[in-house]
Amino acid sequence: MPQLATAAPIHVAPATSNSWLKRYYAVRAAVSFLWVALAFTIGRSNPAIGNVLLIAYPLWDSLANFVDAKRSGGLRANPTQFLNTVVSAIVAVAVIFTLRHDFHVAIGIIGIWAGLSGLLQLLTGQRRRRTAGAQWPQMLSGAQSAAAGAHFILQAADPSLALSVAIVAPYAAFGAVYFAISAGVLAFRR
Repeated sequence: MPQLATAAPIHVAPATSNSWLKRYYAVRAAVSFLWVALAFTIGRSNPAIGNVLLIAYPLWDSLANFVDAKRSGGLRANPTQFLNTVVSAIVAVAVIFTLRHDFHVAIGIIGIWAGLSGLLQLLTGQRRRRTAGAQWPQMLSGAQSAAAGAHFILQAADPSLALSVAIVAPYAAFGAVYFAISAGVLAFRR
C-alpha cells in the first residue's frame, strides 16, 4: 500500500487570550502613567534622573514586547513584537551612548524609535484584531507614535530648543491612555 506524503505541520499562533491582554494593557498603562509623572516632575528638574528615564523608556518597551510575544505564542509567531523587542533594546543602548555627548541626538534617536515602534505596534494590532479584541486603540497608538517620532526628529534638529525628558512625556501619556482604553474595552466585553 503506497504511503501518502504528509505535509510538515504549520505553526499557527494560538488565539491571544483576552484576559492576558487585559492585564498586559493595564500594566503597560500603569507603568507609562508612572513614567510620565516622573518625567514631568523629577525628570524635568534633575537631568541625571531625566537621562535614566529616557533610557528606561525603550528598555521597558523591549521587555514588555518580549513578555507579550512569549505569552502570545512565542517570538516566531509574533515577528513584529520580536523586532520591536530587538529595536527597543538597541535604541536604549544608543541613547546611553549619545546622552554623554548630545541630548538633541538622543531625542532624535527616540524619534526614530517612536516611528519604527509605532509602525510595529500598528502591524501587531492589525494581526491581532482577528483573534483578540480592543485592537483599534493599539492601531491608533501605533499610527500616532509614528507621527510623534517625526515631531521628535524635528525638535532634535533645532539646536535652539532647550530639551528635557519632559518632551517625551506627552507621547508616553497618549500611549498610556491607549493602553488603558484597550484594557477597559477588554474588561467591559468580559
